[in-house]
Amino acid sequence: MGRLDGKVALVTGAASNPGLGRTTALRLAAEGAKLAVSDIDVVGAQTCAQEIQSAGGDAIAFQQNVTSEDGWVEAMEAISSAYGGLDICVNNAGIAVLVPIESMTLEEWNRQIEVNLTSVFLGCRAAIAAMKKREGGSIINLSSVAGIVGLQTCTAYGAAKGGVRIMSKSIAVEAAKYNIRCNSVHPGVIWTNMQAQATGLNDPSALEVSPARIPLGRPGEPLDIANCILYLASDESNYVTGAEFVIDAGMTA
Repeated sequence: MGRLDGKVALVTGAASNPGLGRTTALRLAAEGAKLAVSDIDVVGAQTCAQEIQSAGGDAIAFQQNVTSEDGWVEAMEAISSAYGGLDICVNNAGIAVLVPIESMTLEEWNRQIEVNLTSVFLGCRAAIAAMKKREGGSIINLSSVAGIVGLQTCTAYGAAKGGVRIMSKSIAVEAAKYNIRCNSVHPGVIWTNMQAQATGLNDPSALEVSPARIPLGRPGEPLDIANCILYLASDESNYVTGAEFVIDAGMTA
C-alpha cells in the first residue's frame, strides 16, 4: 500500500470489464493514486470511478474521445481542476479489428491507426505539457506483442502497436530533460472484453494456449498487466525510460 501516495494518474479506456484500463485504474488507486478515468463509454468510466470511491479511493470520470485534440484539452482541464496536475498517464484506449490485409478496407486501416497510434501521440503530447509543471512524471503506453512480431490478421493493429513501441522510445529521449519517463507495455494473450470481441470467443478456455505457442500454457489476466504498469508508475522505476516490457508468458521468446 502507498506506492503511489500523492500522485495523480490518468487511465484512458477504463470502462471495459474485464479490461486492462479498468484493472489498472483500480490497482493504481489501491496504491494511493488519485485517478482520472476516461472512456468513450462514459457510463463504464463512471462505474470504474465509483468502484474506486467505494474502496476508499479518490477518482473522477469523464467521457473522452482519445482521437480528438479538443478531447485531450478538456481532459487536462478536468484533471487540473480536480487535482491540480498530472503525474502518471496510461495511454490504454485501443481497438482491434483483426482481418486479413486482402479484405481490410481503408476505413478499417485508418480507424485502427487513429485509435491505436494517433491517440497515443495526442496523449503523450498533452501529458508532457502537464507533467513539465510538476517537474517530472511517468507515461506508460500500451502496445502489444503484435508491435514486436508479425501475427496473422494484425496488419493494421500491429503497425499501430509497433508505432507505439518506437514512438515511446523517441518520447523517452525527448522528455528526459524534463524528468519525464516513457515506457511501453506489450501484453500477449490476455483475457479481456477486447480479446473476446476480436476472437469471437466467449470463454477464455477456448483460446489457443498450447505450450508450443505460449510456453506457460495459459492466457494472462488483466492484473498481470496492471502490476507491471504499477511498477512503471511508481518511483521504483525512476531509472527506467525508453524500455519495453513484454508480458506474454514466453510467447515471443
